Amino acid sequence: MNPQAFSTLHRNLPREGPGEAADIAWLGRQIKLPEGARICDLACGPGPDIGPLLHLAPEATVVAIDHNPQYLGEAAEEWAGDWRVDLRLGDMADPGGPYDLIWCAGGVYFLGITEALERWRDSLAPGGTIAFTEPCFWQDPPSEVVAHIWSGYPAMSGEAGIRARIEAADYEVIATRRLADSAWQAYYGPLLERMNALYEGADEDLLEVLRAAAAEIAAWDEYGDEFGYLLSVVRPA
Repeated sequence: MNPQAFSTLHRNLPREGPGEAADIAWLGRQIKLPEGARICDLACGPGPDIGPLLHLAPEATVVAIDHNPQYLGEAAEEWAGDWRVDLRLGDMADPGGPYDLIWCAGGVYFLGITEALERWRDSLAPGGTIAFTEPCFWQDPPSEVVAHIWSGYPAMSGEAGIRARIEAADYEVIATRRLADSAWQAYYGPLLERMNALYEGADEDLLEVLRAAAAEIAAWDEYGDEFGYLLSVVRPA
């Protein structure tokens, strides 16, 4: 897939994956953060979760980290100059810290759940929490069609498999939440609008990216009751 074509499709989208402010509001009801909480938004993308994260505690600050300068530039359009937000180009495997909360929406699969939690343990302040979303089969084992759709991610499992990988890192699960359809629509709605605007005059590289995105959306439309994202809130055991 051509990186420039992919960038053309995804430039200035509000989100780079399923999610909504309601997920973070729910998270805030599961944990108690201190005043002045130090929060890390890992793989922050264009920064859609920064605002909701800041609302989790009085005087909270957010360090937002992504490896993609394009996304950080988009986040900077809203947050540059805000003392509460530190935008950093960096590696999610080494977020620094210490943090009272590490939030990672849809990016843990780059490292693996167990591996990510082990790496991030030293970045947590005492009593700190990690919350992350991960693709998950609601039907386990999945149907053949859904297994094929996600064949590019062989580590994907059901909820019990996610819990097992969390416990393998010596963490405990505080709470879990399935992302609602509205969280997917918050991502796919703007993406579809962008796709429709790009088809006319698209070259072959861009058409390949558009077809892949269309297939992804069609798969969720038809089989979204069999898979989704699970939000897990965890802490060291």
